[in-house]
Amino acid sequence: MIFVLAALCEIAGCFAFWAWWRLDRSPWWLIPGIAALIAFAWLLAQSDTGGAGRAYAAYGGVYVLGAVLWGWAVEGLVPDRFDLIGATLCIAGCAVILFGPR
Repeated sequence: MIFVLAALCEIAGCFAFWAWWRLDRSPWWLIPGIAALIAFAWLLAQSDTGGAGRAYAAYGGVYVLGAVLWGWAVEGLVPDRFDLIGATLCIAGCAVILFGPR
């Protein structure tokens, strides 16, 4: 659940910068964007994986899926089969990293 919340915060924070820079939105978008990115970093630091690198690697798969879903829900970009296959592969990699025997 931490990875899901972290992905939402990171994507929302980065989207705020995207909206300001690329969609010509107000600079006020940057304030919640920065807050979301701070929340992302804090949430990811709460992960109970064995190390930061492993947490970031495992989180990557969740981020990719979240980005595809964000594109669909917020930007109206319907995922195609390559988006879905790619996200599935990333989630599979995330599972290997998180749940592999150590």
